[in-house]
Parts: sequence; C-alpha cells; structure tokens
Amino acid sequence: MNLVFRWFGDSDPATLGKIRQIPAMKGIVSALYDFEPGVPWPVAAVAALRERIEAEGLEFRVVESVPVHEDVKLGSSGRDARIEAFIASLRAIGSALGSPAGGPDDGRPPVVTYNFMPAFDWLRTELRSPNPDGSTSLYYDHDRVESVDPLVETLDLPGWLGRRGMDGQARLVARYRELGEAELWRNYEYFLRAVVPAAVRAGVVLAVHPDDPPWPVFGIPRIVTGAQALRRIAGIDPEPANGFCFCAGTFGSSEDNDVVGMAGEFAQRIAFAHLRNVRRTGDRSFAETAHWTGAGSLDMAAIVTALVEGGFDGPVRPDHGRMIWGEEGMPGYGLFDRALGSQYLLGLFEQAERKTPQGSPRRESPQKRGEKSR
Repeated sequence: MNLVFRWFGDSDPATLGKIRQIPAMKGIVSALYDFEPGVPWPVAAVAALRERIEAEGLEFRVVESVPVHEDVKLGSSGRDARIEAFIASLRAIGSALGSPAGGPDDGRPPVVTYNFMPAFDWLRTELRSPNPDGSTSLYYDHDRVESVDPLVETLDLPGWLGRRGMDGQARLVARYRELGEAELWRNYEYFLRAVVPAAVRAGVVLAVHPDDPPWPVFGIPRIVTGAQALRRIAGIDPEPANGFCFCAGTFGSSEDNDVVGMAGEFAQRIAFAHLRNVRRTGDRSFAETAHWTGAGSLDMAAIVTALVEGGFDGPVRPDHGRMIWGEEGMPGYGLFDRALGSQYLLGLFEQAERKTPQGSPRRESPQKRGEKSR
C-alpha cells in the first residue's frame, strides 16, 4: 500500500510542505486543473507539476483526474476529436511520469483517474453540514435534489459543474434524459475501446471513478454505480490497463452495494483506492464522516482486509474529511481530518498485511500486470 494525498495546486491551503509531514505519506494525487475538458495536456506542463511535487520530497504517480468531454458521453459528432485529445493527455502523462524498472515505484505505470458522470461530477446539497462534535462535513439530501427541476430552475448545488446558464443547463439535462442509460453505456464502450489500447501504448493504467452519488439524479442516467457495472466494464476490455478507482464512500452511500464484497472481488482490477466512511441517514441520503468504522455505516477494517487478501497493494488516499479545529479551506479537502484518516488507514493496512499468510500467493496489482503487458 502506498499512501498518497490529493493536492489542488499552489492555491491549496494544504501545502506540500505540510502534507509531507504526515507519517508514511509517500505521494501526491493531482492534475492540471486549469485545462478545460477536451483540451490535450502538454508534456511540459505535466513534467513541471512532477518537478514541483518532487522538489518537496513527494512522488507524483497518480493523476486525478483527466476529464472526459460531454461530447464523448453524449456521442456527439465531435466525440472522436475529444477522445483523441484525451489520448494525447494519456501520452503526455506516460511520458512525463513514467519511471524505469527499479525506480521509486519499481516500474509501475502511472495511474490516470477519470469518470463518466453525465453533466456534473460529484453532487452534494450541503458543503458545511454541522455535526454534533462541532465539525462540519459534506451532506447529500436526495429529497432536496428531487425537489429541483433543472429544466426551469438554475441549479445552485455543490458539485454542479454545468454552470452554463439556464438555457445551457436545460438543454444539457434534456439531452441526457433523451439519451437514456442504454445509449450512455454504448458511448462509454465506444470510449473504452479507443482509450484502453492507447493507455497501454502510453504506459499508464486507467482508473474509472464511480458515479457520486451512485444513482440517477434529475432524471439523468448514471451507470458506474456498483458491482454489476464494474463487471460489465471489465468485460468490455480485459486488459489490466482498464482499471478501477475504488471509492468506498461513493459505493457505500448506497445500501445496494456490498462494499466489502466488492473490495475482495475487484482487488485485482483496483488501480487506486479512495477510502472513507459515510453514514447513511435515509433513503439515498448520507452524511460524510470521520474515516473510522464507528463513525459511519461502513466496516472500514473489513474493507481493508478484503483489499489486502485480494492482493491489492496500490496507491491509497484518505478521501473527503470533515472540517475540524476551525480549519478553513476547500470543503471535504481540509488537511487535518484527512491527515487523521490517513493514519487510521495506515494502521488498518499494517494489521491486515501482518495477518495475511506469508506463504499465500499474492495477486499482482493492475500496475504491475500492466507493466508486463507492454
């Protein structure tokens, strides 16, 4: 297990110098956040980011995220050009972040996280929901979301990325409603069949993040929602470079998902793990919590054990945390609670790895198997 931490650049209050002081912290998860979806990343820009991070004594081997343009998801006429731009970014990442065998990651390919969420990324209804202990955290109230009609109301919900004005928002939502789930799956398959071979050539491993939350919203289909979806994705292309970003909190916000079972079943395809807890508060409603098992609805120790016993040994980051001790910053991405969460996860992995029989065969990670396939 390699402990990593998300960093949003020099404007992030959680500075690289502070992150480096977290015990056992090895690397940074970041991206070129100034680039719009569908614009190829230059090699020089990725290399400069790597140099910036390595200057602080940390590694940069996980990109989160390279965005997928809406034209690709909708299957619009311009999708091939947008896919080519995505592939160009993969080549840039492979060139700038690749390391030789025997290097800091023993030749493992870089991980590139992405998602296929229509119209918007993660969605919450509150960014600073108060908790009994005085902290605040992200919250999702499905009834509140369902009370909004995006065809006639301008959305003002945290995480909504389609801030295109009323007309643009309504057109986008209407197009996705007309598209439907089956066609969205066809467009995703079209995308994967183009980019997975390109990822292999570029020397990177892809990791699809689940839809957050993992159910349809505003009448818009969402497809990367649980075990059945992951099986289908793996079946589209069995290449190890077609990997998963296993987000325990996202999958765990739905009672339909057996997160422990999924961790064990897909350990061989998990290229990157987001581990956090979540407390389900009602039908499709949830609060984000501290990472430890007792804070929420997920058995974090069992999840980690399932990952380790399944052979996962890739990068892991603490995910969304509470805002505690008066900290100001990006909601969900404060330094303090994520640092605490990282240490809890570190202890869980140490215990799970000690309990794994020394003589038992360990299945290779997608990164290691991806290196061999090139």
